[in-house]
Amino acid sequence: MNMSVVDLFCGAGGLTHGFLQEKFHVTAGLDFDLTCKYPFETNNDSAKFIHANISKIKSKDINALFPKNHKKILVGCAPCQPFSLYAHARKPKDGKWKLLYSFLRIIRDIKPDIISMENVPQLVKYDNGKVFDNFVNGLKNEGYYVNYHIVNAQDYGVPQRRKRLILLASLYGEIKLLPPTHKDNPVVVKKAIGHLPPIEDGEYCAHDKLHYSRKLNEMNIKRIKATSPGGSWKSWDESLILDCHKKESGKAFGSVYGRMRWDDVSPTITTCCVGLGNGRYGHPEQHRAISLREAALLQSFPAKYDFIDNTLNFSSSRIARYIGNAVPVRLGRIIARSIRKHLQQYD
Repeated sequence: MNMSVVDLFCGAGGLTHGFLQEKFHVTAGLDFDLTCKYPFETNNDSAKFIHANISKIKSKDINALFPKNHKKILVGCAPCQPFSLYAHARKPKDGKWKLLYSFLRIIRDIKPDIISMENVPQLVKYDNGKVFDNFVNGLKNEGYYVNYHIVNAQDYGVPQRRKRLILLASLYGEIKLLPPTHKDNPVVVKKAIGHLPPIEDGEYCAHDKLHYSRKLNEMNIKRIKATSPGGSWKSWDESLILDCHKKESGKAFGSVYGRMRWDDVSPTITTCCVGLGNGRYGHPEQHRAISLREAALLQSFPAKYDFIDNTLNFSSSRIARYIGNAVPVRLGRIIARSIRKHLQQYD
């Protein structure tokens, strides 16, 4: 079938790469962050990166990215921070949540054949459900069959515990996400990153600059050494515990400064995943936080995915943002396969 994909809010290209691995034709990815251009285009040969503000771009310019006589597949993950559990305000002042309505505006204008949207599950309840309901009802009013699922990425072969909302919509008929592929046999941390050479904190691997772990101070070295696989600060000696965790309000944060386990999937990989104090991001046995490469592998990026633009100063926080914001590549492949199956059924 002649069909082409345009990826809105494409970031470093996780979703696009999943579609390319499934042999879809991705013409372009659009994102407001210009620094995403290097990882997106370097790893996704056929797709062009377009620096654009989705809230301001004209729909006709996006429509022009689809070749004539091709089925139009529009996919994207609007920035999820406003809807996540980590958002401190109910209605963030930055207005990023309104990008979902920009997505809907573009859909109304260009009427793609198929739509996919990925986001955090909390979107369903945001502002008492009004934002998501408006989006879904807007699609239905345009004649789309809409189906959405809250899934755990570990059930599809992503080596992390990552719950996500996946919405699929079609002009042709009912469309569903494929059933789980790894419900009873998840890909564990050992299988995903256990083959990488050991490194110290603050050290770059000689063969892979992305295999780099942030330097720890002396106290945090003592803390990680006192932490067993699957453990956290709750097992430390009193002298190692932070004052904030001694308060009643801090006792709920049981995962911070924790270690992963080899025989389990990782926690959700976030934009702060290479900081030891930001979650259970300690390596299962080495005395350090996970490296950028390990984070990318836990997001199911290929081992050779290139994030480092040598024209920019190396920034672990910027690269961690690319990785944590991405749709896991493996989940992108599942979405692509679901769309292919649907189109084969209705073609």
